[in-house]
Amino acid sequence: MAPHPGIDIDHIREKARKDLLDLLEGVRGKKNLVIEKSLAGPIGIFVKFSTLQDHGVDKLFFLENDNVDASQKNVIFLARGEKANQPIAVAEQIKRLQKQSSIEHEFSVVWVPRRTLVCNKILEEAGVLGDVGVEELPLHFVPLEQDVLSLCLDDSFSDLYLRKDPTSIFLAAQALMPIQQAHGLFPRIIGKGDNAHRLMELMFRMRSEASADESTTSKFGLMPSASIESLVIIDREIDFATVLLTQLTYEGLIDEMFDIQHNQAEIDCSIIGPTPGAQPSGRSPAAPAQQGLKRKIQLDSSDKLFEQLRDANGAIVDGLLNKVARRLQSDMESRHTAKTTSELRDFVNRLPAYQTEQQSLKTHIGLTEEIMKNTQGDIFRRTLEVQQNLYDGSDPSYQHDTIEELISRDVPLTAVLRLLCLESCVSGGLRPKDLDSFKRQILHAYGYQHLLTLDALEKMGLLSSRASVNVLLNPIGMGGGAAEATKTNYNYLRRVLKLVVDEVNEQNPNDIAYVYSGYAPLSVRLVQSIIQKQHLLTITKGQSTTSNGVSSAAHGWQGFEDALRNVTGETFNKVQKGDEHAVKARHMLAGTGGKVKTVVVMFLGGVTFTEIAALRFVAKREEGKRKILICTTDVISGNRMMEAAIEKGDFGKG
Repeated sequence: MAPHPGIDIDHIREKARKDLLDLLEGVRGKKNLVIEKSLAGPIGIFVKFSTLQDHGVDKLFFLENDNVDASQKNVIFLARGEKANQPIAVAEQIKRLQKQSSIEHEFSVVWVPRRTLVCNKILEEAGVLGDVGVEELPLHFVPLEQDVLSLCLDDSFSDLYLRKDPTSIFLAAQALMPIQQAHGLFPRIIGKGDNAHRLMELMFRMRSEASADESTTSKFGLMPSASIESLVIIDREIDFATVLLTQLTYEGLIDEMFDIQHNQAEIDCSIIGPTPGAQPSGRSPAAPAQQGLKRKIQLDSSDKLFEQLRDANGAIVDGLLNKVARRLQSDMESRHTAKTTSELRDFVNRLPAYQTEQQSLKTHIGLTEEIMKNTQGDIFRRTLEVQQNLYDGSDPSYQHDTIEELISRDVPLTAVLRLLCLESCVSGGLRPKDLDSFKRQILHAYGYQHLLTLDALEKMGLLSSRASVNVLLNPIGMGGGAAEATKTNYNYLRRVLKLVVDEVNEQNPNDIAYVYSGYAPLSVRLVQSIIQKQHLLTITKGQSTTSNGVSSAAHGWQGFEDALRNVTGETFNKVQKGDEHAVKARHMLAGTGGKVKTVVVMFLGGVTFTEIAALRFVAKREEGKRKILICTTDVISGNRMMEAAIEKGDFGKG
């Protein structure tokens, strides 16, 4: 994992935990807790159910199940208040309990992360606003790891690009402002994309409002941060293609196959074995783990073996596991060579750690075998081949026979849509006759309800006809004073940013392209153009920054202006200056010391596990110079991107 950033992640985790437990303590006695399902995962990261029980929680219910009972007088609802669905569900359940229960309940509603006018209006119209105590839980960033913070907004992608709902931009601004309050202003805010520009403007407005409020001025600080170098904001819209590709790191492959949610994945027991310590069934002790039974496994840095494997390319994980198995076997056999009591005692002391590592090894061997079984299958290989041909710049029409074959083999709809959307993104749309043909085949094979799915993909800009694209994507790119591109021009960027790397050393990588076995994520290349200028200019142009006319001290996007003009959306590079006298005083007191600073990279619309791995690779290369803290609205994958558009209703197949 990348070096831990200077921002205190443990403090963020502890504050979230304390805020929640203080709210529970505020309601005396035993209580039932009704929680929105999408909040259960994020809250589980920083507080366990046993801790909630210690603070008076008797039973836990999910809001969506509508099954809270009357076993306790106190009932606390914990839900997001940004949309109407949750306040409506809360109001209905309060009214049901009031009507059906003989107990006079005391209701509390805790809105996350804030109380809104929508919440108040719905509770008021339902006639229950006067019967409940209303609180806020300002839960913004949840630490997934020491270098990853997430808002855990499951719908942020569809909100931003399908429904055009800017709520997640506002929540991102609210989450970033406390970092400024604690560490000083972001000295420089750099970004790309229209939504990224909106976030930057919103943060400047919030700063102005905070400065006008006397009660917050002292908290906010008058100076740029001494520990943060810059804030880089990446709008997901500038690089849809990276998400559509199949992730090829170990963690990414687990996400593709099993779907990682809030550092956990639900895996079939036939793959990883039963829960450690579980007693086998007495009737069939020799029987294998039952097919269909699943258990959740934790996938974070608490598992030291997973921490070593997570960012490696999936192709080399088998060899890494073999090394660990041999080393563990050697360690276990050392008990036979122990000759003194002291040596035996040392071995016994290490035994629990060996057993934990052995169990972890068994789990990851099971996962790796299942992943290899999948990746060696014909459908996976054909899909990956189409993806690689598309990002290499091959004629997309040569891939259509394979896509048609996949449709006829009834592969999951998400896989087919990902390939079509990838072609649309990297080639500037599909030819009208090809698009119409694929639409017809999808409706016949998967059902006519997917007229709505295809319409949603077009609204999000993921699927389009080449004739409808305003700027045809050509390999020459946009020159000098041209306006910003309306679509990201991958044909041009593939060459000028070296997005495709022919020879990749997956064992000892020397470029971020290892995460996709030859493709460098555009989003991370853009981050490199800010913090690794010299390295990127060397690999793309064979020139150092000085020979290219770019100073080694250059800031922002300098040196990559032409590339930026071929990426969709606004480009900005804003400097935040504090009180001039305070800044001078600090320089006099602190000198110019070479303190390692943190670059905060914020992804609006979601980030993939492969992009996180690529940024950790960059952070490792920058160790001693700077650290990278990754922030995001949510962790996303190609499947989750497609699920945002897929119509769930079923009107029958054609």
